[in-house]
Amino acid sequence: MARQFFVFGLAPLHREYLNAVRGAEQFQWHELFTDDEIVWFPERPMADLLDDAERKVRRYNGQLAGIINHWDFPSSTLHPIICQQHGLRSATLPAVMKCEHKYWSRLEQRAALPGWVPEFCPVDPFAKDPLQQLQFGFPFWLKPIVGHSSQLGFRVDDEAGFRRAIEIIRGEIRQLGELLNYALARVGIPPEVGPVDGNWCLAEKLLSGKQCGIEGTMINGCYRVHGIVDTVKDSRNQSFTRYEYPSAWPDYAQEKICAAGERLLRQIGFDNSAFGIEFFWEPATDTFRVLEINTRISQSHSDQFVKVHGVSNHEAALDVALDRTTDFSDLQGPFKCAAKFMLRRYADTLVTRVPTEPELRALEASIPGCRIHLVVDEGQQLSDLASQDSYSYEVADICLGAQEQEELLETYRNLAGQLKFEFADGRGFEPFQFESVRY
Repeated sequence: MARQFFVFGLAPLHREYLNAVRGAEQFQWHELFTDDEIVWFPERPMADLLDDAERKVRRYNGQLAGIINHWDFPSSTLHPIICQQHGLRSATLPAVMKCEHKYWSRLEQRAALPGWVPEFCPVDPFAKDPLQQLQFGFPFWLKPIVGHSSQLGFRVDDEAGFRRAIEIIRGEIRQLGELLNYALARVGIPPEVGPVDGNWCLAEKLLSGKQCGIEGTMINGCYRVHGIVDTVKDSRNQSFTRYEYPSAWPDYAQEKICAAGERLLRQIGFDNSAFGIEFFWEPATDTFRVLEINTRISQSHSDQFVKVHGVSNHEAALDVALDRTTDFSDLQGPFKCAAKFMLRRYADTLVTRVPTEPELRALEASIPGCRIHLVVDEGQQLSDLASQDSYSYEVADICLGAQEQEELLETYRNLAGQLKFEFADGRGFEPFQFESVRY
């Protein structure tokens, strides 16, 4: 009899990745919300989301082997609540909240890794004069206490920029902030966090250097990293352009962030869950900083793991639920390296043409392992896209594999030039997003 699993935000592509685990025929996957319902700024109260999840899960009570999450908030917070209610393996809600609440998380990070955390301070955007709360000067990064995909995140260079950011944040922050507050009410908040809730922001000094993430599992106190993925931005350091695997960082730098990740998770009391932790490394000064902690595998990395290891990183999420050891070291796929590229436009305009289905399939067929997913539709205004960062608009995701990195990057540049997009402003894709060269 197949073992039953619920999966948050289960789309058809995710089902394909779930079936790219060893022994997939032994498992059945059930949808726990569509990605539209749970990922793209859900408009329903957390209590309603939880009630809906409870009704679905209750039907399988006693037969359910686990619940898999590969998305950010609010799935990340619903996951431990539901698992705890049904005796399924997951991190505790307090441990998850210490990661999701960005200010609380920074306090924990500073305790575990002194010197690895930038200056930071909380900011109430609804205060009479939020500027008076700042504890350091410009420039800095301003972002909500909870969020994902750099939404409502702004680089602030002066007072005018700060006030513009605050005005935008005031109009949108409560959409996710109130969801976080529902979860916060279920845990004990330490005095040092004070009144900082989901409707606050975090200001922190800018981080520089190369960005990289470790992905792994903590199971019964056993810490393991199963992959290290480079997170690469465009040459202007504005928007993410690809997730590349395996990392090109030197071995000693990889070893250092892996050791730091273990100290962080043990500080937080994080166990029985997959995780992902983002770091910065400045080669010129050989300094390291921690950016954030995620309480899940990343579905954005799944295709890279399939290409390099022959199995999806969903294997690690299964290992947590089934109390198994995660080890991809002996698994070999058809490619030596792989990346998910995010093709972007940096100016708002109307999409007047997108590649046709036959055009996409022909391009995919011409490049082994190629996958192209359009994010926009013909006739869509780029500024109407959900879940975008503050500087660009993602129009397509492109997954590629190669035997070496230069081949990977060259294939992407050539492919992007063949995609027949058209925009009302008559412009093509900004070239600086293709200039990110390995270090």
